[in-house]
Amino acid sequence: MKDAQLLILGGGASGLAAAIEAARQGADVTVLEKLDRVGKKILATGNGRCNLLNIHASPADYNDPPFVGRVFAQFGVQSDADFFRSLGLLTAADSEGRVYPRSNAASSVLDVLRLECARLGVRFICGEAATSIRRGNGAFVVNGSLRAHAVIVACGGKASPAHGTDGSGYRLMQAFGHACTDLRPALVQLRTDPDFVKGLKGLRAAVTLTLQTPQGDAFASQGEVLFADYGLSGIAAMELARYAADGGTLFIDFLPDMDDGQTHAFLQQARQRGGSGPLEQLLLGAVHSRIGQAVLRETLHRKLTAPCETLTDTELQTLAKALKAFPVPVRGTKGFADAQVTAGGLDVAEFTDALESKRVPGLFACGEILNIDGKCGGYNLTFAWSSGRLVGRSAAQFLKA
Repeated sequence: MKDAQLLILGGGASGLAAAIEAARQGADVTVLEKLDRVGKKILATGNGRCNLLNIHASPADYNDPPFVGRVFAQFGVQSDADFFRSLGLLTAADSEGRVYPRSNAASSVLDVLRLECARLGVRFICGEAATSIRRGNGAFVVNGSLRAHAVIVACGGKASPAHGTDGSGYRLMQAFGHACTDLRPALVQLRTDPDFVKGLKGLRAAVTLTLQTPQGDAFASQGEVLFADYGLSGIAAMELARYAADGGTLFIDFLPDMDDGQTHAFLQQARQRGGSGPLEQLLLGAVHSRIGQAVLRETLHRKLTAPCETLTDTELQTLAKALKAFPVPVRGTKGFADAQVTAGGLDVAEFTDALESKRVPGLFACGEILNIDGKCGGYNLTFAWSSGRLVGRSAAQFLKA
């Protein structure tokens, strides 16, 4: 039987942050990681650049603002920025508040985390998954061979299982009676009816999307979308994924900077300018030519060789409405293999503000395994660092008590 004072299950973002914070507080720390090395998912974030923070992150950017607010009150965004500065990482923020390492390489983020763990004497056990955990005689026993006085579960959710997050952490916590909410892929591509999107494959557009769910709820997102043969990708689409599991209808506003009146006036001018020219040229000044032709074709059901001047006022109104709210049926989302984040997780009501289990003293959880998910753009990693550092401090204090 191997002994560890503090055992952290999972060597991802939150687990590494917890390890460093706990070790800085004087705890003896061991990290158990199922893959052959820690931090592999960090290397894949931000298209290999690692969007590690968002300086604008606030509780309102997450699904449970009150809970996130209590975490951020202890370890907020500025505290996380200072944390990485203490590791020697130089960063830069873009106009959207997304923070990247100055090297533009995710490996720099993982390197400084690993170096600090090494400096603090954190031990890694890689290539071994946590398959069981029980408590008895004042200690936890993991896999029947690792004994610890406190345990932090930082196994992640179900998103991106190729990087080690397969949902196994939920089962470990459920064995102690913890509840887990429904799990859904979040920050993932939307699957739609292919009729409209298949001809637009590869095109990008700045739009506003509104998802009308079968239950009658409406959710909106603004930003770039990427058209694919299966549906829509891009930040604006992926941020709606957590609401799209049951399908619904997506309304695309192709002219988000213009109101209905301005759109109608533009089309009146375009009809006059177009004159005897073909309809396929009517929207060239407003949207990409392939998008314009697709909207015209689907909306007016006319030959695009017809003269612009033949458009009736009624058709012009129909076209204006389509440009501001083009309907596309949604068939759901892609799965966890393609998702960046898991929506759902351990019920946060069962944890204290220190992220300690209310059911089992000395058992903590952090990061994506909790029922917390945020917007795209560094928000989820921000919560991972904040919650990880919080449990690291909390577990160290528990061990001192």
